[in-house]
Amino acid sequence: MRLALWQTQGFPADVDANLKALEPQMQAAAAAGAQVLLCPELWLGGYQVPEQMAALAEAADGPAAQRLADLCCEHGLALCYGYAERHPAGGKPYNSAQLIDAQGQRLANYRKAHLFGAMERELFTPGEGFEAPVLLNGWRVALLICFDVEFPEAVRSHALAGAELVLIPTALTPEYRVVPELIVPTRAVENQLFVAYCNHSGVENGLAFLGGSCVAAPDGERLGVLAGGEGVLVVDLDRSQRESWRERFPYLEGRRPALYGELLKR
Repeated sequence: MRLALWQTQGFPADVDANLKALEPQMQAAAAAGAQVLLCPELWLGGYQVPEQMAALAEAADGPAAQRLADLCCEHGLALCYGYAERHPAGGKPYNSAQLIDAQGQRLANYRKAHLFGAMERELFTPGEGFEAPVLLNGWRVALLICFDVEFPEAVRSHALAGAELVLIPTALTPEYRVVPELIVPTRAVENQLFVAYCNHSGVENGLAFLGGSCVAAPDGERLGVLAGGEGVLVVDLDRSQRESWRERFPYLEGRRPALYGELLKR
């Protein structure tokens, strides 16, 4: 699979501008042979927009999703993007990520389970579970968002469900560079899967982002890394690399779940 990550500063609280900026990126990614384009966390309306967040929220099948589905069909490219999802019962919105395939079908919609910091906990309703991996271009793909990857249990849950690739939109600031540099590769190697981690760039309403988007392979190698500015990272994923690593380091097969019961009680 050829995967593209779009690291962008975006337009805070301006959905139309972000949609317009996306279209040439989708065209370029498709021309480069990519099958999937990954965008950052809350990319659609912006991350550092607390006062506008509730108003920016829309349904998973709302107008923006429909426009994005049309773009996926037009360019023959799957898309994973972060957005604020309107709560169906009128509560605080969810911090969500949605995956749409190249035929415009909505394959998965994940609501962030582990909210980070006071602002997120004030603005959002936490998700209550993980979406099962879905089949995309022959690959079993799962979704997480930002802080989720810092919990070993989150990625391990997807690995045990058969995921081969985890797509992670994020909004990470510079003081947490350990996440893409160390934690993301660790999650990849300990679960023998690929992890794609796509961050914002630049400064949004006074909040600086690290950049540093990357893709980590099952052997822990980062197959590609972006610096701090805007850019697109295109990476080829080789399934045989995952199979070889699983034979050499059988972490999943070597587990002894009967010994870990106390973890669930604490």
